[in-house]
Formats: sequence, C-alpha cells, structure tokens
Amino acid sequence: MQTRTLGNSDVKVSAVGLGCMSMTPFYGAPDDKESVATLHRAVELGVTFFDTATTYGNGDNEALIGPVLKEYRDKVTIATKFGVYVTPKGIFYSGDPHYCHQCCDASLYRLKSDVIDLWYLHRVDPDTPVEETWGAMAEMVQAGKVRALGICEVNPATLRKINAIHPVSALQSEYSLWTRDPEGEVLDTCRELGVSLVPYSPLGRGFFTGTVTSQSDLREGDRRTMFPRFTEENLKQNVPLLEVVRGIADAKGCTLGEVAIAWVMAQGDDIIPIPGTRRRTYLEDNVGAADVKLDDDDLAKLDQAFPRDAATGHRLPEVQQRYVNQ
Repeated sequence: MQTRTLGNSDVKVSAVGLGCMSMTPFYGAPDDKESVATLHRAVELGVTFFDTATTYGNGDNEALIGPVLKEYRDKVTIATKFGVYVTPKGIFYSGDPHYCHQCCDASLYRLKSDVIDLWYLHRVDPDTPVEETWGAMAEMVQAGKVRALGICEVNPATLRKINAIHPVSALQSEYSLWTRDPEGEVLDTCRELGVSLVPYSPLGRGFFTGTVTSQSDLREGDRRTMFPRFTEENLKQNVPLLEVVRGIADAKGCTLGEVAIAWVMAQGDDIIPIPGTRRRTYLEDNVGAADVKLDDDDLAKLDQAFPRDAATGHRLPEVQQRYVNQ
C-alpha cells in the first residue's frame, strides 16, 4: 500500500483510507459481523487510515470500530468527528466549547483509545463562532487528547481563519467525478496552507460502482432515497455518465469503482480518499484503486465527461445544504 502524508504533519497514512459510516444504519441494516471482518481485512491489506464520527449511530460506530482497531492501535490512524447529533426530531449542530470537550472524552471512551489521531469539526455551527469551537478543539490538543485537527465542508475564508488559531491538518469534503466542488479556490487554499484534502464519497455514494441504476436497487432504510441525484428521474439522466468510466475500466481490466477512486487519487498526492464500505469484497476493490494507473488520455476523457455540472440533482438533500461551504 502506498502512503501519503497527512497535511503538514509527520503522520503517514495509507493512500486509500476506509470510511466506516456504512457500518451503521445509513444504507440499510448493518451487519456487525461482516463489518468487523472488513476492519481486520483492511489492516491486512495495508489500510492504516480509518474514519468515523460521533453522529454515525450516535456513537455506535465508534463503539464498533474502537475495540477492533485497539489490537492494531500503534499501526493505524483513527479520525473521528463531532458537532452533529441526531434525535427523533431531526439533525442538530453544536460547536459549543463545553459540548466540544464532552464529545472528545466520549469519543476516547468509545474508541478505547488514549488519543484521537485526527479530530474533525463535522459541520460549522451557525450559532457558535467557529473561532470559539476551534479554540476549544485546540485545548484538547494541548491536553494531549488529540494529535491533529481537521474540519469538514468549509470555504477558504473559514479555513484561513481557523488555521491562524491552530494548524489545520485536513479538510474533509465530498469530492468525486460528479462532485468537483473543492477544485479551484478551496484546493488552492489547502495547498497554500499545507492542508490535506480528505475526500469522502469518492464513489459518489456508491453510484460509481454501477450497482445503483434505479431506486429499486436501494434497500429499505437506505438514506440515498432522500438524495436528489438518486431520484428515479435523476438517475435516468445520471446513469449514462457511467459509460466513459466503464470503457476505461474494461480496457484496464478493473472495476468502475477503481477507476473513480484512481481519478481522485490522481488529482494530487495531498489528496487521501476514504471510500466507505462494510463489505470485504468492496474493500478489496477500493484498495485496488491504488494500483490503477490512469494515463493522460484516460484523465482527459474523464474530465470531458464530468464537468462540474455533469450530475443532475444536488449532491445533498435540501435540509443539509446550508451546512456546507460554511
């Protein structure tokens, strides 16, 4: 497995990480036994970068992966996030400093770890100045509970503002062939400040596996049914986009997903994708993307097929849209 450096730190992580969100009920009912097997297999394959969050199952995801990864704790980097919590009444956001400290201690307990390697603010709380939240997070670094700080889905101005308070090691934002929002000023600012971009959903929430061509392919309880790009009408417009990806995959003898992840990786050595899965089969495909080499002709074909407005439908449900690019 190739390695890449996390931001301006000296932390080396695998060039492909593992997003653990789907190990809790986001894409239908989870399978803890298979998830645990997938975590072990990831380490066997050289994956050392694991991503979770407090909001994934309201702590259940951390509680699942923590005891498993404890066995390999000196070999792996664990990233988690706070600032979003879910109740029966909906999704809520908090960057309150006191809540920040509580979340840090709770994550450490669930992860069965003395330290969080990379701790993200999951979303900026519009009711709390981000400087206050970031200052409270920096206190956890000073206390030795956290090694490095990251933030999710923010604009360049916010990135600069918080980096002046404490260095930002990673920006986690959605980035894939059909979500190219970070390109331009965001990615330029990351590179100026020495911040790694950690793309989540590099497979377009599974779209680039080619397994979702209609809503009937989604299981009961799958939250993608709420995402605009996965409505039946929009899928009819989006599925033909896969043809270029399929052509390259066929020529190289790999999967569509491997091409999609390889494209993200080809955008720079400071980009560390974290494709998510709970199944060993998909994990092995995702890790295999590190060995797929896209030449200039491949990259040109993909760029032409996927301009910024290629996808039909917004990448997020309306209720979540105001909390990105903050």
